[in-house]
Amino acid sequence: MGENVINNTRRKRRWKVIFGILVLLTVMVLVYALPYHHAVLPDDYGTDGLVTVTKMNSGWLFDGAGDDQAMIFYPGAKVDSMAYAPLMWELAEEGLDCYLVDMPFHLAFFGIGRAGKIMKECTYDTWYMGGHSLGGAMAANYAAAHLDAVHGLLLLAAYPTRTLRGENLHVLTIYGSEDDVLNLERLRAARKLLPEDAVEIVLEGGNH
Repeated sequence: MGENVINNTRRKRRWKVIFGILVLLTVMVLVYALPYHHAVLPDDYGTDGLVTVTKMNSGWLFDGAGDDQAMIFYPGAKVDSMAYAPLMWELAEEGLDCYLVDMPFHLAFFGIGRAGKIMKECTYDTWYMGGHSLGGAMAANYAAAHLDAVHGLLLLAAYPTRTLRGENLHVLTIYGSEDDVLNLERLRAARKLLPEDAVEIVLEGGNH
């Protein structure tokens, strides 16, 4: 009888310790994930009528003059997705519709598969993926797993961790010469994962 009481007490203590650790980990994740870099756009931004911006469940659609090709863009870690609105707008003006994806906790690895849902719901002849920093890495991972569906990839201050050597995949990497966040050694090492015709552009004076 006494032994059972002791065992029950030990089990309760173990569960309390486990529960305490889980609570601590949850708090640490929230403290890291909830703060993020906000974007402030001018009041007259996007009023020229050339591009229509529509709020979607997974983010924003920048619908321009084109109707046969689109890019799905993953934001960088802890960055307001609207920080990329000017770039999405300019691409849409040039005929490339853009889906700017909102990520859970502003971290793309929590929503890496959101591109698949967009592709199922919307019809285009050609799909591209794009992303910045962590968003670029996650976009690359999605493209690597769906080489039959993705025709091109735009990496802004980012590099892949899986091979992208598909027959029809075109890759453009852009980063700044003064980027002190991007791991250049890993970027160089990842070049072997890119298609042979991949293009790399370094913006002199550019940062992360």
